[in-house]
Amino acid sequence: MASLGGEVGTTPPAAPGLKKIPAYWYPYTTYAKERWLGRELLEVVSTEFRDRSMEYYRYALESGVTTINGQVASPNHIIQNGDRMENVVHRHEPPVTATPVKVLLEDKQREFIVVDKPGSIPVHAAGRYHRNTLVAILMCDFGYEKVYTINRLDRLTSGLMIIPTSTDCARRLTNEFVSGTVRKEYVARVNGRFPDGDVVCEEPLLTVDRQMGLNIVHPEGKPAKTVFRLIRYDENTDTSVLHCKPMTGRSHQLRVHLQYLGHPISNDPVYGDRRIWGENMGKGGVDTVPSDERSAPEPPAHLAEVHGNSESLARPVPHDGFTKAENIVEGSSTLASNLLPRETGEDIGMGSPVPLSSEAVGIITKLRNMKDEAEDWSRWRDVIFRAKGTLRPPRDLALKKPPPGVSVNDACVTGETLSVDLQCSELTSEVSTPLEGVEPVPLHIESPEVPGEPSSTPSITYRKPKTKELIPLVRIPDSSEPLQLTTAEAISLARDIISTSTDANSGPHQSPQGPAADPNEKQTYCPECYLPLHPDPSPEKLYIFLHALRYTISMGTFETEMPSWSKEGFTWDRS
Repeated sequence: MASLGGEVGTTPPAAPGLKKIPAYWYPYTTYAKERWLGRELLEVVSTEFRDRSMEYYRYALESGVTTINGQVASPNHIIQNGDRMENVVHRHEPPVTATPVKVLLEDKQREFIVVDKPGSIPVHAAGRYHRNTLVAILMCDFGYEKVYTINRLDRLTSGLMIIPTSTDCARRLTNEFVSGTVRKEYVARVNGRFPDGDVVCEEPLLTVDRQMGLNIVHPEGKPAKTVFRLIRYDENTDTSVLHCKPMTGRSHQLRVHLQYLGHPISNDPVYGDRRIWGENMGKGGVDTVPSDERSAPEPPAHLAEVHGNSESLARPVPHDGFTKAENIVEGSSTLASNLLPRETGEDIGMGSPVPLSSEAVGIITKLRNMKDEAEDWSRWRDVIFRAKGTLRPPRDLALKKPPPGVSVNDACVTGETLSVDLQCSELTSEVSTPLEGVEPVPLHIESPEVPGEPSSTPSITYRKPKTKELIPLVRIPDSSEPLQLTTAEAISLARDIISTSTDANSGPHQSPQGPAADPNEKQTYCPECYLPLHPDPSPEKLYIFLHALRYTISMGTFETEMPSWSKEGFTWDRS
C-alpha cells in the first residue's frame, strides 16, 4: 500500500503520540472566485487565509511563486473575472494524533465502509491539511481507490463515519442524510451539572466567520434541533457526560447549542474559553444588533510597544515597491501607507451573511488575537525575511497547464470538448517534489469510452488542451543563480538588522521568546522556505470531548466503543 510519509524533508521527527508529514513543495491551480473580483491579490490571500503573517504573504508574492494567467503576479494585482491563479507553496502540515484510523466494517457487497476517525484529523483537504486527512489516509494507507464522504465530522471531533466506496451507494446514502432519516448519536463531556431528563435546544445557527470557523445562535440562521440527556455527573471535575441526538446537521451544532445552554464542551478551544466569551461563556447567545465598530489586530503584550499594529506592512519600502534587504533602513521616511482590511480589522464580517454586532466583532477579534499570540514566535519573528533571497521552489517542479477555465458569468465553453469529472472549486493538482533521477509524470485526462453518450457522473465541459507538454508553473531561474540562501547565510545577513532593531526580544541567535516557546530553545527555520518552525503540541490539545457514537441508516445501526474520556473518574490536564 502507498504511504503518506511523503518525500524526505526538513521536518523534525514527531513527538510521541503525534504523526507528522515532512514538508513538501505543493503547486496548485484555481480560477478566481466571484468574491475575489476587483480586489488586490495580497488582500485576497491575506484575508482568505490566516495561516501566515502579512509579511510572509508579501514576501512569497514578491518572490514570483504566484502567477496570474501565466504571468508573475505582483501583490497589488487586481483580480479579474476568468483569472487563472497558479501558486507554489512549501507546505508544513500541522501534526495530528498518532492514534490510527480504524476501519470497523467493510461491506464490499453494499459498497461502504464504517470507520472510527480520531480527533485532530480533518475529513477533507483544507487549509494547511492535505495529506494528513481522513480521505488521504483511506486512499493511501488503506488502498481504497475512491471514497465518498457524504457527511463529515469536525477536525477536532472523533467518532463514527459511514463512507460509501461507490457512486451508487453514495447517492442512496446522500438521499437519506438530506431527507433527515439518518439517526445520529454523540457523546460529550461538558462543564457543570447538566439537568436531568431530555433537554431540547431549537435555536437557529449561522456561520459568521469562515476563517475562524465561528458559528452563533442568530435569528437569521438555519433551523437546528438537538436533544440532550445526562449520562453521568462527575463531581470531582464538575463536568457532565451527555448523550446528544442532533435532529439536524448544522455546522458546530452540538458545540454551539451546548454553549447556548450554559454547558460548553469542557476542552473546546473556541466555544469554551472565558477569555473569549467572558464570565457568561456565551450562555443565552450573543447580541445581534448590528454595529460598524472594528479595530486593528493587537500584538502580544510583550511585543506591543515595539511592534505597534501586529499585522501592519507599513515599513520602509524602496520606490520600486519591492522590499530588499539593502533597502531596509531604520527610520526611513518612505513607508507603505495603504493598509489592507486585515491590518485594520475591516476584514471582520466580510464573509458574514448578516451585519455583525459589536459583541460578535469583539469575539472574532479575540479569537484572532489569541490564535496569533499562541503562534507569535512564528508570526511576529519575520525579521529574517528582510535579509534573505526570494523564495525559490525546485527548478524541475512543473505542472501541466489546466484546461481553459469558465468565467464567473459564462454558462458554458464551446469548441472541441472532452468531459472532465471536476467541479470548478476542485481545479487543484498536486505535484510532489520529484525525486532525483525521476521524471515528473504529466497529468492525463481520459476521454469518455463511448463518445456522445452522457456520463452518469456530473461533469463540466472544457476545451481540449492542444498539448500534454508540462508548462513551468513558475519562472525557472538561471542555473548559475543560487536556489536559496541557507539558514546560516540568512541569519548572518540579518544580524546587523537585529542588532539595531527596537525589538527588545531580538537577538543574534533568534531565541523564540514567545509564550508558546521554550525560553531555552533557539529559533529554527525551514531551510527551504524560512518559515519559523513550531514546537510540537501536546496530543491531548488536538481534540475535543465530542464523539460520534452511533449512526442508524437503512442498512443497519453502526457504533463505536465509548471514548476513554467519557468514562467515570477521567481527569485531564487543564493548563
